[in-house]
Amino acid sequence: MTAGSAPKWRRLEPDERREQIFACAAELFGERPYAAVSTADIAARAGVARGLINHYFGTKRELYLAVVRRALTLPPSAVTTLPDGSLAERTDAAVDWFLDMVSKQQKTWLAAITPEGIGRDEEVERILDEADRDAAGLVLEAMGFSRDDDRWEQLIAVIRTYAGMVKAASREWLDRETLNRSQVHTVLSQVLRTLVADVIPRARTQSS
Repeated sequence: MTAGSAPKWRRLEPDERREQIFACAAELFGERPYAAVSTADIAARAGVARGLINHYFGTKRELYLAVVRRALTLPPSAVTTLPDGSLAERTDAAVDWFLDMVSKQQKTWLAAITPEGIGRDEEVERILDEADRDAAGLVLEAMGFSRDDDRWEQLIAVIRTYAGMVKAASREWLDRETLNRSQVHTVLSQVLRTLVADVIPRARTQSS
């Protein structure tokens, strides 16, 4: 190791050091496929010894799974910070919140929804599935539905179909650049309003 490539140590608390390593790993997994990122690359980006990565996260795969999980997990604040108001106002605010979130971590978000280089991985698929389910629950709560609803699982299923459109629209905007943010906002907010105001009530009637 040359002097120029030696880790540049800075005094950080353990939690800060862990977060620094995590942030650098998220950047690299967003820039390259999983197989093209090594723990040595992450250590060099973070300016730490490679052993610290194993100390804080275990293997490269475990660190990658942590990055995917955080990128896809929506916090409860996604609901609690939404304004009161009409359905149109709440769907607009919810979609705005989501677009702000993914734009701040767009490379990591895209890498998380289209994992490359790791092959078929049951743990990644489980994380994706759980994230879709949790996000669907938060969307329903944001739209005024209760988890005590006796048809909650059906409502979740309806909103999960919307998740596929959300991911596709995100790629058109952030990756392919065929749509701009305003256009994506229009599509996602209008579809969400239609689901809540029209599709869900009809689905309830048809399952009665």
